[in-house]
Amino acid sequence: MKTIVGIPVSPGIVIGNAFRYAENAINEIIHYTIQKNQVASEWKRFLQAQAEAAEEMDVLYRQLSAEGASKEQMDILISHRMMLEDPDFQDQIKAYLEENLQNMEWVVQNMGLIMKERLMASRNSFLQERAADIDDVCNRLIYKLLNIKRVSLKDLDKDVIVVCHDLLPSDVLTMNKKRIKGIVMDEGSRTSHTAILLRAFEIPAVLGVSPSVKEIKDADELIVNGGSGEVIINPDASELRRHQSAMARYHRRFDQLRSLRELPAETPDGRRVCLKANIEIPEEAVQAAQYGAEGIGLYRSEFLFLSSGQFTKEEEQYQAYCQVLTVMGNLPVTIRTLDIGGDKLLPELMEENEKNPLLGWRAIRFSLSHPDIFKGQLRALLRAGVRGNLRIMFPMISGVEELDQAFALLEEAKAECRLKGQEYAEALPVGTMVEIPSAAITADILAERSDFFSIGTNDLVQYTLAADRGNEKVGYLAQPYHPAVIRLLKQIIDSAHKKGITAALCGELAGDPSAAALLLGLGVDEFSMTAHSIPHIKKIIRGADLAGCQALAEEVLRCTSYRQVALLLETWMRARFPDAGLEKHE
Repeated sequence: MKTIVGIPVSPGIVIGNAFRYAENAINEIIHYTIQKNQVASEWKRFLQAQAEAAEEMDVLYRQLSAEGASKEQMDILISHRMMLEDPDFQDQIKAYLEENLQNMEWVVQNMGLIMKERLMASRNSFLQERAADIDDVCNRLIYKLLNIKRVSLKDLDKDVIVVCHDLLPSDVLTMNKKRIKGIVMDEGSRTSHTAILLRAFEIPAVLGVSPSVKEIKDADELIVNGGSGEVIINPDASELRRHQSAMARYHRRFDQLRSLRELPAETPDGRRVCLKANIEIPEEAVQAAQYGAEGIGLYRSEFLFLSSGQFTKEEEQYQAYCQVLTVMGNLPVTIRTLDIGGDKLLPELMEENEKNPLLGWRAIRFSLSHPDIFKGQLRALLRAGVRGNLRIMFPMISGVEELDQAFALLEEAKAECRLKGQEYAEALPVGTMVEIPSAAITADILAERSDFFSIGTNDLVQYTLAADRGNEKVGYLAQPYHPAVIRLLKQIIDSAHKKGITAALCGELAGDPSAAALLLGLGVDEFSMTAHSIPHIKKIIRGADLAGCQALAEEVLRCTSYRQVALLLETWMRARFPDAGLEKHE
């Protein structure tokens, strides 16, 4: 028995047998030298393979379209199709062929490796994650050149946990999702195409376990915890019984929690709060509704751009926003304007080598410096607002000057809609995302100009404590229970309430069962989280009395260290909700 740990990208616990899926990597391609007079015939082979691969992708596109695949899923396939016929891609392959005089399979494989290395050498995380797309296209060409029928995960006839080096987006789109119970991958990150799709399909997954994935053999028994990032290889009898019992408890609890779907998130003594979902892609709105979300508290609109790797036009944005609004009906949908920059770079629009990106040109700063792009998004939001209960939120506001500039551009966008004769919503609620200490400290000023606050604890924690949560050397310092963070939360919430507006919380802390009672006691009006966390938080709120939560919050505000806060919360929660922490991870 051995436990390996990777990146948790899609929650859930599964137990099953490993299926080593190695068909993505083509090994031991025969390598031989050709003569100059053979270049033309080799290039002809390439063009034939390209045509066959294009036809195969067109068939897949029509199939997915008939099955009702989402726009984001279709866009991934479209991007691969465009890469396949990209003149620059072809020119690089032809130049490599003419210079090296090798057989075409070898040329495509090595040119693909060169392209991947260029992407992986970039500091741009988006470019690094697109390396899988290069694999997808090049492997498809090689299969055609070798006249090999590609094995598809769609043909699986038994339940398995897929173990692979780097599952390609096209494989996720076409695989038999009823048979694939979990995924373990050597590579990958939370924002890769593959990870986004796995979360959308609710398949438990752990990525980035390199190089430990090599220790998993075909048919090995595995326990995969997509919430904690743990993968247990060939568990012993006691470990297996423990996880079987945990999984059974989880499913029983979850069935019970689902029964709360139509019930309000209200304490026994009458304190009513609103539980909403965070989403990244439109099809997640369906899951949000299924889990009983009372709306979308945070739609990260930048993923419209990041999933395609290029600028998304106004009309495409409008359609995506309308898709979410249609699913949610009359429920509110809060859409955050672009938050690219930092660790979410878009090559077409961003500077790759910014010295300190997390403190640099990102979010509202980027939008204000690109008014045409910003107003295009605002027009799409204003137009979509006619179709449902839409709210706009500005990210990373540091002070009232930025907020005023954003409002001025919003008014310009309205004028442009009128000029174009476009129907739009005149009076959409507009909120401020409070995630910078300067915004927290001046929350009373920002509240005068905002219809609501939404607190982004992920950034608020790292900026307050000067600790990049993505840096493993200082990540331990990014503690949401630090007294400075708790005091800022209280100040933000109180400032909102004094001005008569709501205070929502949309960071990871909102979905942490251990923090639910504290946040309730601090006065949070709305919690927004990943959809699958909603039933757990609702159960705690329905079992906690407001007076007790307020007393807890007062005690927490007197604590002097994050360890003291964490111990107090753990003791308080275990006394009232013995399994609350377990629910979070399972």
